[in-house]
Amino acid sequence: MEVFRRKNDLKAFLADKKNIGFVPTMGALHEGHLSLIKRCASENEICVVSVFVNPTQFNDKNDLKNYPRTEEADLALLRANGCDAAFLPSVEEMYPEEDTRVFDFGEIGNVMEGPRRPGHFNGVSQVVSRLFDIVAPQKAYFGEKDFQQIAIIRSMVKQLNYDIEIVSCPIVREQSGLAKSSRNTLLTDGEKEKAVLISKTLFESVNFAKSKSVADVKQWVVDTINAEPILDVEYFEIVDGYTLQSIENWSDADYVVGCITVYCGVRPVRLIDNITYKKQE
Repeated sequence: MEVFRRKNDLKAFLADKKNIGFVPTMGALHEGHLSLIKRCASENEICVVSVFVNPTQFNDKNDLKNYPRTEEADLALLRANGCDAAFLPSVEEMYPEEDTRVFDFGEIGNVMEGPRRPGHFNGVSQVVSRLFDIVAPQKAYFGEKDFQQIAIIRSMVKQLNYDIEIVSCPIVREQSGLAKSSRNTLLTDGEKEKAVLISKTLFESVNFAKSKSVADVKQWVVDTINAEPILDVEYFEIVDGYTLQSIENWSDADYVVGCITVYCGVRPVRLIDNITYKKQE
């Protein structure tokens, strides 16, 4: 595995390569990331992985400061899981000048995470588009835990006319059911144990939904999770999986997904998850 910190060095390495796959990450790698990397390595001649904690997508300075950084461990995992080229740039390397671009995501950017994390998706699109320009992949891999982010990335790809296939990959969960996340490392063992209620409730809500209305399911999920004192639901929306707009009836969409964000613990850690209620192939 080659390790690069300068974009021009990475570009030179990739100049004569074909069938490039790319996995952008913010590090603190876990099995969820590794599932993306292994799939990328299996489907492409070259697997490139970036590790970069992007400051422009954090609207909370403390969140940026506390985000886990584990470079040495990340590099060891990349070496062991099929990565051919690791890209670990500095902030100055990625942003030699301020990125002032503003993306318009329409309605998919005005729901759920959009209004609650102003500027977040714009920052995501700024950095991912810069990485796409450097790596020039044919395929890029993203985890479905960040469900809304995948829709945003696809919108950005369309806006900028990139010829890149966005590959979405299933959520990887711990044995308990808790969705794998770099933020899980910020939880105490006790908090992590309590956080399992999030996925447990989502799984149970699938059966609950067979005989209940959308509104009833939403209320039941929120009440069930909030009954645990250290958990606080920020939002739970049941949406059309393609448009991300909230639905009122199960018949309103062929693809229905429940998206949730929950704060966990004394020093609140923000956790996200989602569940599919219906998807017609």
